[in-house]
Amino acid sequence: MTSRKITRRTMLKGAGAVTIGLPLLEEMLVSTTTAAEQASVPVRAFNVFFGLGIPAPLQTEGFDGVLEPLKPLSDKLLIMRGVDHVRADEKGINAHYDGASAAFTAEPPDGEAKAGGASIDQMIRHAHYPMGLPAGMVPTLVGGTFFRRSRVGRYVHSYNPDGTVAATMQEKPRDLFERVFGTVSVAGDPEDVQQQRLKRSVLDTVAEQYKFLTGANSPLGANSKARVAEHLERIREYEQRAYAMKDKVAGAPDLPAESKLLHGGEADPGGMGIDITLEELTSEWRLMADLYALAIQTDRVRFGSLTFLAAGERIRLTGDYEYDGKRRFQFDDAAQHKASGDKGCSHEWWHKFDEKKKNEQLRAHAHMKMREVAYFLQRLNGKEAMEANGKSIMENSLITISTESGDGRHNDVKRELTGVFHAITGASGRFKTGQIMDVNAEGLDVYNTMLAAMGVSGRLGPEKRKATSIDAIRV
Repeated sequence: MTSRKITRRTMLKGAGAVTIGLPLLEEMLVSTTTAAEQASVPVRAFNVFFGLGIPAPLQTEGFDGVLEPLKPLSDKLLIMRGVDHVRADEKGINAHYDGASAAFTAEPPDGEAKAGGASIDQMIRHAHYPMGLPAGMVPTLVGGTFFRRSRVGRYVHSYNPDGTVAATMQEKPRDLFERVFGTVSVAGDPEDVQQQRLKRSVLDTVAEQYKFLTGANSPLGANSKARVAEHLERIREYEQRAYAMKDKVAGAPDLPAESKLLHGGEADPGGMGIDITLEELTSEWRLMADLYALAIQTDRVRFGSLTFLAAGERIRLTGDYEYDGKRRFQFDDAAQHKASGDKGCSHEWWHKFDEKKKNEQLRAHAHMKMREVAYFLQRLNGKEAMEANGKSIMENSLITISTESGDGRHNDVKRELTGVFHAITGASGRFKTGQIMDVNAEGLDVYNTMLAAMGVSGRLGPEKRKATSIDAIRV
């Protein structure tokens, strides 16, 4: 690194395809630009999807019910109830798939591998970056932890204007890590190459640049040098977790065993469900969430989607569930259903939902999903996620959180595709966060209102359809 200029787009370039972004440093704010320019933040939009939904009657309980894990972030969220996706219903296809396809597009599916149109994040991306994103960025990052695979719309939630998927789904932590930070070039026999990759860190290839930034001739002050060192140690830790490397950085957490989860076609053959412990599920998800958040923090990605369990997901979950230091529930789906195969999966609690009953098992599953969504959001709200304008990445970005269903039972399409849970972040003060709002509006109008607030001239849905602006959500 020969230049002494440090900007927000400064990257460490390594061998192969390695690119390491830096955190926000004090020196990046020192320039001749105006205060307004210094305080500017990039436009970002991400879709966060969780499977099976939250029945509308449970949403009315606010943070006293299954939404409790979102309460610590409530001042930075606008929770919207009464969002209607009935227009996405397609005869002969159940609402798990229809609702998942409508999430972030407000449109029905277009076959088994396409959406009916663009998703929110891609509409914003094309409007704000018509000539493409800055060099060195991943155009769109799509990742997640899921198992049900029968249709793409179950797990992919970022779509181009023509309805095609915006990026390849990264469902393994290693793949997500390499998509963001690059791969190390290692020549030789394929099996030997794999072994060498497990021994060699992407950080090895940027060692000289790191030494310069933290050395005597660095343009950085003491605080920034320490932050760069901490930042690269964190990347190293995530890499160790993703690859289960044997070499351990002093002070880093113990390395977990390599993931035993099934992926691809083996994940859920025949749709009969898989057996999985809560520890197995959340360990892999949290590594994915950590890596995804780090990609945003280092400005490697500004658009995309993250999925926690697919639409109509079928898992037989076991394990103790704790929240806020207390044991809240013991998952044992098959035993509690007194059934095996697909009938013993958590999926069935949604089909058995009855607003007149306690729905104890469904509540525990939904609460757990909100805990894991909150885990990801918190990664974008801590001190490591603060930006030049004094706000967090979570506050500055548009993060839309949604799901597939407002009920779960298949005996009433209108009920199942209305009342679909939605929450959004403030997007640099564009939306009224800090409240739970009954919008009672069509999803297409809600989404188009969001796009208008984000400065997007294009709209989702049919051109001749009369639009209604949902001004109540806007500041």
